[in-house]
Amino acid sequence: MTTFADLGLSPQILKALEKTTMKVPTPIQAQAIPHIMQGRDLMGLAQTGTGKTAAFGLPLLHRILDLGHPPGPKNVRALILAPTRELIAQIKDNLEIFTKGTAVKVTMVVGGASLFKQAQALSKGTDILVATPGRLIDLLERGDVSLEKCAYLVLDEADHMLDMGFIHSLRKIAKHIPLKRQTLLFSATMPKDISEIADAYLRDPIKVQVAPPGKPIERISQGVHFIPNGDKARVLEDYLKKHPGEQALVFGRTKHGSEKLMKLLAVWGFKVGSIHGNKSQSQRDRTLGEFRAGALDVLVATDVAARGIDIPTVRHVYNFDMPNVPENYVHRIGRTARAGADGSSISFCAPAEMGELQAIEKMLKTPLPIVGGAPWAADVIAAAPKPGQNRGQNGRPSGGQRPGNGGRQGQKLTAKPQGPRGPAKPAGQARPAGQGKPAGQGKPAGQRPAANKPQGGTFVPRRDSK
Repeated sequence: MTTFADLGLSPQILKALEKTTMKVPTPIQAQAIPHIMQGRDLMGLAQTGTGKTAAFGLPLLHRILDLGHPPGPKNVRALILAPTRELIAQIKDNLEIFTKGTAVKVTMVVGGASLFKQAQALSKGTDILVATPGRLIDLLERGDVSLEKCAYLVLDEADHMLDMGFIHSLRKIAKHIPLKRQTLLFSATMPKDISEIADAYLRDPIKVQVAPPGKPIERISQGVHFIPNGDKARVLEDYLKKHPGEQALVFGRTKHGSEKLMKLLAVWGFKVGSIHGNKSQSQRDRTLGEFRAGALDVLVATDVAARGIDIPTVRHVYNFDMPNVPENYVHRIGRTARAGADGSSISFCAPAEMGELQAIEKMLKTPLPIVGGAPWAADVIAAAPKPGQNRGQNGRPSGGQRPGNGGRQGQKLTAKPQGPRGPAKPAGQARPAGQGKPAGQGKPAGQRPAANKPQGGTFVPRRDSK
């Protein structure tokens, strides 16, 4: 059996590992670490929860320890980029466990935190910088950090980092890093088109793959429950009550819908929190801390949390809304069955989500077991409103009804009764076709049209993006 000592890691790192639960390398660690220590560029593909952070972190620390002197002011020796603040924090925490007792300095920079404090932290330089792309670009443009002496570039969750949402930021950052560097890409999935983009950043890379890309970990029992949107919330409640005291992660499609679902579950008596893009960094950190400490049993999140949450006590994952990117399914359910434990995943599929389910099953190359309901008939699918046409299909949970009540879609998830609506416009008062606005009543140049304010409450702009 391979041990960490067999991999040639320094005595300082081995001593730090003795104080952790890591006794023997995982397959991705055993295969990747020797190549990285030899200075090779590498693409590592492995299932979630298999120790990818240590696979690139340990050899990086080994090579930095060999230097024996601190970095210069504002300089960075190794840069690790990841897509979410939660994943950045997790990587930093893991690296600091490995660096105990050494002089290696690890610094984290993310959006939503003080730019001034982050610039101060970088003023004396750092050995390893863990960053989200947007905030790093801010610091580069201000001259608060230099990558001229950066010898290592790591992209964690590389498929997401290299998709069209991040490729422009990556190109900006890459211009600041020497061409003579070691580049490492790690992910659980690597679609073919993204892999081709990744090739542009790797020089004669070694490819390490310990499982077929996109294959979920085998210890996760998976299933699909066919259910109308209007019944999802109550069915979720029933599932959650089946395992009291066991932690569950629930994924919604949008920020607004996830927040409303969280509030409804709280009204129903669950210890629940939420994290999504509308939350500040301090709010997200506090909620994750409470979930990690066991103060919360349920966490509702958008895909911002699918990458980076490493909480071994999560036993159940529920896809309240089906992910519209098949690869995100793997990342979502990979939040359970961590550290050798077992886990379960159930996906709720409404008629309009059959396309997403079929894409996931095509990627998995196997159908998901049916745990409730029956596959929707073609006529039901054809009649289903497309995403965005009603509140339920726009990622906003529209539950509140028990299964079997007809599944009224569009009902709000709220414990408060709705106020009376304003009076309907009398018939015949509509503007005649083709009639324009009265003279002088057009909006002034450069101003946006005013949003209509609904009666009975304060107007809040709709934001449905993740």
